[in-house]
Amino acid sequence: MEGGGGGAEEEEQVMSEVHLGCPPHFCGLHVSRFSFSSRALGASEDDGGDGSCGGELIAAASGSGGLSDAVAVDEDGDLVLDRRRRRNKHVRSDYHLLTIQHGVTSSLKSVGLQVWKAALLLADFVLHKSFTSSYFDGVTAIEVGAGTDRGADILDNCLANVRINSGTLKFDEAKVCVRELDWKLSWPPPVSTCDPSDPSLRYLWSAHEIDEAEKATVLFAADVIYSDDLTDLFFDTVKKLMSSGAKKVLYLALEKRYNFSLDELDVVANGYAHFRGFFVTQDEHGDAIHGDKPGFVGKQIGLAEIPQYIREYERGNDLEIWEIMYSPEQKLR
Repeated sequence: MEGGGGGAEEEEQVMSEVHLGCPPHFCGLHVSRFSFSSRALGASEDDGGDGSCGGELIAAASGSGGLSDAVAVDEDGDLVLDRRRRRNKHVRSDYHLLTIQHGVTSSLKSVGLQVWKAALLLADFVLHKSFTSSYFDGVTAIEVGAGTDRGADILDNCLANVRINSGTLKFDEAKVCVRELDWKLSWPPPVSTCDPSDPSLRYLWSAHEIDEAEKATVLFAADVIYSDDLTDLFFDTVKKLMSSGAKKVLYLALEKRYNFSLDELDVVANGYAHFRGFFVTQDEHGDAIHGDKPGFVGKQIGLAEIPQYIREYERGNDLEIWEIMYSPEQKLR
């Protein structure tokens, strides 16, 4: 992201709890491994994942895009050797590693470079559905971003992570597109009419891709609830996308964030309250899907229904995941 000039104060840096244990002053991007298998944690766990950023730090990329060829160094500048792990005879054959290139700290404008707990909860949800049902088989899904997933640095990093994991997770890179979705422009996004091979235009949409997106049946979002203004823009974009083409369902994971309110003289989650004002629950709405109530209807999915497959995070009580539907016949707030 563009930095301030002319002696402007350096932007405040924030760190995801997922990155605790990483060297906080490292410049560039780290690569961490997140481990999972088809059995949830607690069901015959084994050694094999590190559980923190420190031991799983394997490389650094100073620019946008893929991994650099430079050797990794620790916070003191000493060489980090990538030692082969001694295989534990009890390690499960269905054990997998998800490799994520990410920032350790970032400004608020660049939080899309970090990994947040809500994203790992959403990954657990997708893994559980995939391991136990055919619910996601053959679907077209759209991950609608974190509000700040704009600009070449963040989008290049998204693309790098697609490429890093395609071989290990055995998916076709050609079926995964990284595109910029500016919530301020809402849906549909601008269409590229220029040479698609131009690197500066690589994240613009084609008309065909917009058509395919509107045929999607599943939307994903994680950790998009932290700014009331962005929440407004998010739901406006989602409303228009869910009103187009096939019927869609949104799975949204979030972490409640609390702060002290001088108005209320208490610690409150105002951003969360603003988010909840956009939809009613199924209990509040009743069994009827149509009517004169707001167009979004949500159902909270209990965390007890989602086993934890990914080792390297602690859920806590502030994580939630919601299933949200939208009916265009209803009125939006």
